[in-house]
Amino acid sequence: MTDLSIIPFGGVRENGKNMYAITVDDEIFIFDAGLKYPETDQLGVDVVVPDFEYFIKNNDKIAGVFLTHGHADAIGALPYFLQQVQAPIFGSEMTIELAKLAIKEQDALKDYDDYHVVNDKTEIDFGHVTVSFFNTTHSIPESLGIVLATPYGQIVYTGDFKFDQTAESYYSTDIARLVEVGKGKVLALLADAAGTGSESDSVNESKINDYILETFRENKQKRIIVAAVASNVQRIQQVINATVATKRQLVLSGNDIENVVRTAIRLRKLNLPIPENKLFVNLKNAKNLPAAEAVILETGRMGEPIKHLNRMANGEDPYVRIGEDDLVFITTTPSTAMESVVAKTRDMLFKQGADVKQISSDLRSSGHASRNDLQIMLNVLKPKYFMPVQGEYRVMTTAKAAAQEVNIAEDHIMMAMKGDQFKWLGDRFELQDSFSIGETLIDGAGIGDIGNVVLRDRRILSEDGIFVSVVTIDRKKRQVVSKPKLTSRGFVYVKANRDLMKEASELTVKQIENYLSTTKSFDWSELKNGVREVLSRYLFEQTRRRPMVMPVVMEVNQNRRPAAHKPGQQRNQQVAKIENKQNSPVKQPKNQNNKTTVNSVN
Repeated sequence: MTDLSIIPFGGVRENGKNMYAITVDDEIFIFDAGLKYPETDQLGVDVVVPDFEYFIKNNDKIAGVFLTHGHADAIGALPYFLQQVQAPIFGSEMTIELAKLAIKEQDALKDYDDYHVVNDKTEIDFGHVTVSFFNTTHSIPESLGIVLATPYGQIVYTGDFKFDQTAESYYSTDIARLVEVGKGKVLALLADAAGTGSESDSVNESKINDYILETFRENKQKRIIVAAVASNVQRIQQVINATVATKRQLVLSGNDIENVVRTAIRLRKLNLPIPENKLFVNLKNAKNLPAAEAVILETGRMGEPIKHLNRMANGEDPYVRIGEDDLVFITTTPSTAMESVVAKTRDMLFKQGADVKQISSDLRSSGHASRNDLQIMLNVLKPKYFMPVQGEYRVMTTAKAAAQEVNIAEDHIMMAMKGDQFKWLGDRFELQDSFSIGETLIDGAGIGDIGNVVLRDRRILSEDGIFVSVVTIDRKKRQVVSKPKLTSRGFVYVKANRDLMKEASELTVKQIENYLSTTKSFDWSELKNGVREVLSRYLFEQTRRRPMVMPVVMEVNQNRRPAAHKPGQQRNQQVAKIENKQNSPVKQPKNQNNKTTVNSVN
């Protein structure tokens, strides 16, 4: 019985997080394992990765993870994936080395060593399935497309690609190999749609190289701070070329960029026109360089340059202070979700007196296929079915329109959602047995311990603050022992709202006393929920704000017997009493054995 299916676990209707599973009979072939950076409403989240539950349940069926290139959207989820699933990793030499950098940061994966280096000549025989590769053009060397040859036909995944006739050897697309693949039976093509939203083609990299060099020459007296993605090796090469041509020295800002540059140099994917010791300067010594001789290449944490540039603009970077002698040169094209952040960052940079130049304002620079590039790929491979991937729904829609223009029928275009399972029925792909796939939020060392409830609480705290009411009760006597202590953070200024605080205190006491006097069976959750509801309603009526209300109720017990004295302890206590009486005007209570214990119940 035919058993071939395609399931996207990310990379569809979103920007990043590429991960696709191709099931052939009883084996699962995984294409890429990427992450995406959080949306603005995912407060405090570092990165987002796919949900791996399906792979955990089917671990014994996984043939391997096949990587197309070394960017975070293709390899960034590996450190989290491999902690839960055992599988071999296949990729080009550059991709594998960058994957190792990410994986070795996890202590649990220090002994992992199941890497397999492949290239465009590699063919891996899995018996009834063969996996081979072809070179593609992207902004990082040794990017590969993947061909999965099955008994039912070929499944082709392009990864990120574009066509650029001026690309250097280890960036160029192997068009002859594509033609060869197209001569076979291509059942389905999973192709990069991220750049199809624009009608115009990207400028070729030789023009971008000239543009960067011209920018450096136009700003001879300024220090140049270049914001770039750490893994965009092609852009790094262009910055190095311009640095040397203008007789400057280069400062690498951040561990990510240093690791990528060192790896690329070792693999001879970066060309250094002059010796390293004459080109690079340590970040700590950057302040000693004259402005006209300095270039700072910054990428920020996890290779995200804009957020770190924002910190620089706020004066939070310990080594780089931005001022009037600086040109900030943004050489990355921000995603739609980051456009507002970029605009705010530019504004802050201007306030610091710096000049700001953004490459995307003058040139269409992209590592992704344009509409025309996608149509060329479709015409060369002639797939029976087409699935646009690597993009939000809006670009998937433009990719669909582009495919229809080259005679791909609408019902042969798979507009997938995460968890959609497209099964091959012998003559067609059909959507069957889909399932829900979530996403895993990574915050610090935690994996999957951040969910919608936590994000909701963070959003409430960020918008309306927190209101805490701490009160002590005597449960046996069914009374409030002390007045509530109220604390407000990010909600109202206490000293300016004394009436509100007084009323909130009285409402807390009234609600608790009412509960204690009318309820026979005591329940802590019910008591706190009652206080929370009363306070939330009152605070909203008075302020039209909804802070997070946290009632903290503590219990006092005055009848607990004291612990037994250790030998000699009673005499020491008596001596202490005598000393107290001699040194303090305060009279001691007659019954020293009555002690108060407080149990905190949150």
